[in-house]
Amino acid sequence: MANDNLKRAKKVKNDEFYTQWVDIQREISAYLDYNPDVFRGKTILLPCDDPEWSNFTKFFAQNFENYGLKKLISTSFAYESKKIKPSYQISLFESQAPHFDPDINKIRGKIFTLDHDTNKNGVIDIDDLEWHYLEGDGDFRSDEVKKLRDEADIIITNPPFSLFREFFDWIIKTNKKFIIIGNKSCITYKEVFPYIKENKMWIGKLPMGFDFLFDVPANIAEELTKEVPGSKYRIVDNVVKARSTSCWFTNIEHGKRHTPLQLMTLAENIKHSKHDEIRQVGYQKYDNYSAIEVPYVDAIPRDYEGVMGVPISFLDKYCPEQFEIVGWSRHNEYNMDGGYWLGGCNDATLNGKSVFRRILIKRKK
Repeated sequence: MANDNLKRAKKVKNDEFYTQWVDIQREISAYLDYNPDVFRGKTILLPCDDPEWSNFTKFFAQNFENYGLKKLISTSFAYESKKIKPSYQISLFESQAPHFDPDINKIRGKIFTLDHDTNKNGVIDIDDLEWHYLEGDGDFRSDEVKKLRDEADIIITNPPFSLFREFFDWIIKTNKKFIIIGNKSCITYKEVFPYIKENKMWIGKLPMGFDFLFDVPANIAEELTKEVPGSKYRIVDNVVKARSTSCWFTNIEHGKRHTPLQLMTLAENIKHSKHDEIRQVGYQKYDNYSAIEVPYVDAIPRDYEGVMGVPISFLDKYCPEQFEIVGWSRHNEYNMDGGYWLGGCNDATLNGKSVFRRILIKRKK
């Protein structure tokens, strides 16, 4: 499965998965298309970001003037503090700095900042990036990095997936704008789903089924394969890559989420649906609560007045002007627990049989 690499990596606490430039560009473009000034005059923080590997700092530094940024701040985690050490090579950018210290370099994180034209060439870009050592190791939970978080307007990153719950709480309590990557299973976390339900965060532009291809340092892939037999990676352009069905989470508007689904009525679906079970059986009601089962997003009847249980993939196409989310099949006011979902989690039953976890929605009038 696409998430096997991340699951295996999580067991050995490896977080060295780096987002590709093209995936960052595709996502960020959606926010700019919706609002060209979304980043203008803003301070952006990229925590847990190592510019030697990560493309986030490079991407926003190169687009500093295009986006009208006020300030860019990026922090990196100390090499010696990482659970599994990447193939670390000191860059000329670091080693030629007058304050470079090879011993300090191993134990202290770094802060990279960009807010003015340091080389006086008339353009603010990646060549004007400056760096200094942090007092600590760069952990996002430190008071030092928390102060940077409080200074920022927008937080953007691919956080350590083994610490996603903590990182999400770290962001959400500040009421900051954010664009972050997480495994799509994060949607069902009890710490996360209430914010989706209350329309305080949503899925980004790229589809939930999108197969991310993360860059992974070669020695880390080797270490993971050694510690967890069966780990599989791909070599692309001499770089080790790991696949994952992850998605973007955000509270910044983009046009895709305001595009309503084009749907048929209940009667039209029963007569014309491309899904045999809808034409042959129709819409069944759950055994343990009052709602109908809708196994496919494109089979949601546009005229049904009651509660509907739909696949989690619905969130990828959720338009808040068209539907409202009332809960999901483990935590809601309808007492939907009763059967067992694959994996042993309490969930819903249909004709005595368990069904997959469902998002509960109602049509807006």
